Amino acid sequence: MKELIEIIARALVDESDVVSVTEIGGAHTSILELKVAQTDIGKVIGKKGRTVGALRTILNAVSAKKKKNIVLEIIE
Repeated sequence: MKELIEIIARALVDESDVVSVTEIGGAHTSILELKVAQTDIGKVIGKKGRTVGALRTILNAVSAKKKKNIVLEIIE
């Protein structure tokens, strides 16, 4: 899942070398922290949060299959 989010984020932003995804795992919940360049935050969030909403929808579909809660956070 970490790799999937990283690939999608690299395709969205201008400065793809700055993109990094950190996974903080727990027993029932994992947190994915997405870091991008300050100028690319708007591209990852999208208009009215649609892009980040789509990323979270993908993560929810994967997490339902694995029976684990996954949270995506964008770090500024």
